[in-house]
Amino acid sequence: MSQLMLLSMLIFLILSLPVAVAVGISSFFGVLYDGHMTWLVIAQQLYAALDKYPLVAVPFFILAGNLMQDGGISERMVDFAKSVVGGVQGGLAVSCVLTCMIFSAVAGSSVATTFAVGAILIPAMVKHGYPKPFAASLQATSAEFGVILPPSIPMILFAVSTDTSVGELFITGVGPGLLIGGALMLYVWFYARRKGLGKNDGADRLPLWQSFKRAWLALLMPVIILGGIYGGIFTPTEASAVAVVYAWLVGTFVYRRLSYSVLSKTLHRTVISTAVIMFIIANAGIFGFLLNRAGIPAALGEWLGQLFTDKYMFLLGVNAALFLVGMFIETSASIVVLAPLLLPVAMHFGVDPSHFGIIMVVNLALGMVTPPFGVNLFAACTVANIRLETLMRPLVPFVLVIVACLMIITYVPDLSLFFRDLVYR
Repeated sequence: MSQLMLLSMLIFLILSLPVAVAVGISSFFGVLYDGHMTWLVIAQQLYAALDKYPLVAVPFFILAGNLMQDGGISERMVDFAKSVVGGVQGGLAVSCVLTCMIFSAVAGSSVATTFAVGAILIPAMVKHGYPKPFAASLQATSAEFGVILPPSIPMILFAVSTDTSVGELFITGVGPGLLIGGALMLYVWFYARRKGLGKNDGADRLPLWQSFKRAWLALLMPVIILGGIYGGIFTPTEASAVAVVYAWLVGTFVYRRLSYSVLSKTLHRTVISTAVIMFIIANAGIFGFLLNRAGIPAALGEWLGQLFTDKYMFLLGVNAALFLVGMFIETSASIVVLAPLLLPVAMHFGVDPSHFGIIMVVNLALGMVTPPFGVNLFAACTVANIRLETLMRPLVPFVLVIVACLMIITYVPDLSLFFRDLVYR
């Protein structure tokens, strides 16, 4: 049964069917081939895959990100970041990274971050003399913070798929997020100085105090959300609802950008994005149930245990495999399908579940900026109005920076677990 499912899924992916459809039809074949299960199993597992309380946070965080984009919150975050670091040479490029880090502390989505921040900063960087492909590549890469820094939708999916604590996963992402952010800022600053770019980046930035007065309500949003989670005031799921209410109130009554017509379009985008993710989760739930029934996780664990002799070789092999998977399969689908299979093996080698979750999320996030199916690349190309091929050359250094950070995250677990142990242990 498992061989038929895996083979049929591979064929469907080669035929360019969407991942969720390929997984769902393969599961259908699995039930048909088994002969001992009724079709009711499909309905039961579809329901069981979605009947998990933490998944409530997914549509709320997507909606919060869309409200931030349409309500003027992201625009004020950009202005504040430019006032903080925009005065140095290359400061506009550095402010792109900083803004994405701030925006991601609420949005939880890399694509939303690409559109919300890129629509403002890509034209600004081009105006200041940065090559358009470089600006688009920087935006696409910086938007990865949408899934690395908490709150993160892929982290929620990993937690739901593996019965791991969402709160622990969130705080485990802080150290890796700061490392990647610092590395990207250092690289773009060095690049700007070497190429002679960004000498006039501070020309149109607002004074720090003025930009802070305009943006303080926007900047308060991640403080409330993350402070509430780690202060024990509300759970991550409840935090998602708080984020929506706050973004709506500020965007409607303070910044006055969320009219009825705008809000209608915002809700429409949110429903579509949520439906796509939930469809993936539901079909992956059936697929995972059938693989478990066939004993695939135990067999995979035994095979990997024989293939790798120690934890370090196992992590290297997993990183290489996930990098390739991320290039071809969407992040949410990869996590929901692979996390339940790989985590037991990782724990067998002594890897902390939260640490492995961060390794998996960061690695698969690379797939968002690597062809052929990097969703951030397509979003950045849409914003910048350029062809995907023009991004390849400036994109390579950014990918290498993330890969170097990934190796540090993988082999220095204290970087990820320090804040987790400080709060939860």
